[in-house]
Amino acid sequence: MMFSTIIEKLEASLLQRMPFVAFRKPNDKFVTAFFQNDDQLIFLENFSQLGFVLAPFDNNESAVLFPLDDCEVSQAEIPKDLNFEMKNNNLSKFNISEKEREKHIELVQNGINFIESGSAVKIVLSRKEEINIEGIHISKVFQRLVSNYPLAFTYVWYHPKVGLWLGATPETLINVNNNKFQTMALAGTQVYTETINVHWGEKEKEEQQIVANFIYSQIKDMNPEIGDTFTKRAGNLLHICTKITGELTSKIRLEHLINKLHPTPAICGLPKEKAKDFIMENENYNREFYSGFLGEINIANNTNLYVNLRCIQIKNQKAILYIGGGITRDSNPENEWKETVAKSEVMKKVIN
Repeated sequence: MMFSTIIEKLEASLLQRMPFVAFRKPNDKFVTAFFQNDDQLIFLENFSQLGFVLAPFDNNESAVLFPLDDCEVSQAEIPKDLNFEMKNNNLSKFNISEKEREKHIELVQNGINFIESGSAVKIVLSRKEEINIEGIHISKVFQRLVSNYPLAFTYVWYHPKVGLWLGATPETLINVNNNKFQTMALAGTQVYTETINVHWGEKEKEEQQIVANFIYSQIKDMNPEIGDTFTKRAGNLLHICTKITGELTSKIRLEHLINKLHPTPAICGLPKEKAKDFIMENENYNREFYSGFLGEINIANNTNLYVNLRCIQIKNQKAILYIGGGITRDSNPENEWKETVAKSEVMKKVIN
């Protein structure tokens, strides 16, 4: 199928209010699309099913499945001349109120106080930002994501009974190929520049080590191997990353592994349950699918799931951006606010 045909079918499905997802995996030359044959809302029952899954942050809530047998699956090579430029200027029109700034700084300070009390080691705290949009062209936004973020998992997902989400996430939850799995520890953030050598401070290094240690402790019964730590670029941002590999067995199934990992310390915190409880009680909004996960499960013996970061929800003529950051004892509330502003620019450029 031609790339343009997938885009046309995507636009038609939106008009007809029919469920679909279109996505491009990191470094892939192809876009894949699942077009569901009806508008039934189907929830994931177990991880032996085949299809495309979108799961919420709260692992007590249900994940939505586009079952393979109920979908038309199409794939097309991305044109080499695909060039949907983003406007880096005029981002100032997305003004953020001083009230929102003060609100997030207070949230971060409360998180630091909670950590200093000995109740947690790390908490990932987030905010959402609503932007009025008029006449946004969803298929063009998706192509902009594909064109500008080749190292990320880029997608557009729609179900008339759930909503519309787009994103470009740098973080893999898990890749499985014939029972061999790979996951990553991702933490720390700084703005990418071509002229400055990358330097990570002690706060970022500590945050990264916390994430890596947690993942290893959760899956140590799978004899994981820890790779070297490196800097990973995601658009205009850089993160510290460590790849971790292992193998599933008859006793250790995919569902067991996912339950061990999600929500990860990179989007929740440590200890996991205490951090999650603090988030649910203090963020004062529902993250929904932000910081959940999405991707293919059990397709041709492969599962590729990604943490839903750098995402936008389109709802009631608004683009809702979700932005967060890891908080430790050494965090500075003002700096954490600035980090969320830098992260928000990734998606603001897409809809600008």
